[in-house]
Amino acid sequence: MKYQKYTLSNGLRIVLVPMQDTETATVIVMTGVGSRYETGKENGLAHFLEHMFFKGTKKRPDIHTISKELDAIGAEYNAYTAKDHTAYYAKVEAHHWDTALDVVSDLFLNAKLEKAEIDRERGTILQEINMYEDMPQRRVGEHFEKLLYGAHPLGREILGSKDNIKSFMRGDFIKYLNRGYTAENVVVGVAGKIDPKKVKRAIKKHFAHIRTGKRPVFKKIKEQQVQPEINLHHKKTDQTHLIVGVRAYGMFHKERFVLAVLSTILGGGMSSRLWIEVRERRGLAYNVSTSVDTYHDAGYLATQCGVEHENVEKTLIVILEQYRKITTELCGEEELRKAKEYMKGHFALGMEGSDDIVGYLVTQEVLRHKIMLPKERVKMIERVTAHDIRRVARDIFRNKKLNLAVIGSHTSKASLSRILNLESLPRR
Repeated sequence: MKYQKYTLSNGLRIVLVPMQDTETATVIVMTGVGSRYETGKENGLAHFLEHMFFKGTKKRPDIHTISKELDAIGAEYNAYTAKDHTAYYAKVEAHHWDTALDVVSDLFLNAKLEKAEIDRERGTILQEINMYEDMPQRRVGEHFEKLLYGAHPLGREILGSKDNIKSFMRGDFIKYLNRGYTAENVVVGVAGKIDPKKVKRAIKKHFAHIRTGKRPVFKKIKEQQVQPEINLHHKKTDQTHLIVGVRAYGMFHKERFVLAVLSTILGGGMSSRLWIEVRERRGLAYNVSTSVDTYHDAGYLATQCGVEHENVEKTLIVILEQYRKITTELCGEEELRKAKEYMKGHFALGMEGSDDIVGYLVTQEVLRHKIMLPKERVKMIERVTAHDIRRVARDIFRNKKLNLAVIGSHTSKASLSRILNLESLPRR
């Protein structure tokens, strides 16, 4: 993968990826702010602002004009808000790259943010909040992060509270834009069948007058957990949804690749330990998976599944037994090799399109200010040994790092507290 990176005099960074074997091009504009950069009263503002960018500019006065122009060239386009970044993108046939860039840059730089549209969009976002409230398999993840990070911005939901959504005024959006949507905090990426020189000139022209200012800073997290913690949310559901996991490492930690391989061994794919133990041998869940999530200064490994209400405790014991087992026994060479190949294969499959590639590169540049090429990632994965796995497992699988979030209707917090123990699990 060959890419070109430039930093303009105003601080804006550009990442270009010529791909002559594709017929598409993807434009993405990403800023390094998301919900963790909000105050409590601002919570939900970053996501609300993302919606407002599609409500019109002077050149394209409303959503219908914007969508009509992009639909007319068969574009795939959208935006998303995370806790530490926000992105806007369009994927098109390669010869329409200039239209995609013109539209996306216009939305990013010139949103009108009209009061009438803000008031109208409140209802849409309130319904989005209601929609996700009815999706416990998603909500349980938010409850888990709330348990880990509490009142810190990382513990807040990206969508914000309904009261906040109802209170935002135009001035709130302007203030947030001026603070976070500045040249030094923004990366523009284009990948596909493009002429890099032409694209670079066009980007410089479109972003010549982007806001300037210092890159904003986030409030650092201080993790001070001393014992297992539970967040139990009672809700009438057909299944009980749970996430159990441990505090781990941030995105720059030296052990992050060991942690990723460890997670894959436990719950990556249909031949992983937890898939076999939870689903295949006991039929407790339709799906079970383990994954790692990281931020600059924090991270965690967690296992998620949905089970019959009466099987929550049984399932939790099985998961915790596997957590404990990997701290005592070295994984075999065959299992280690399979996990590495699984990771490498999934990474390769996720890098086939112009959107996949530019999204990967730009996200790294925004969050890490440094791009690690796929071959470098593969090299770090290959270095992981069975002894590394056991060492990291012993570091993270401790009671003082253990957390459980549950959404369901027939669960006792007291009974779960008795089970949530990595040091003296009941034997069966």
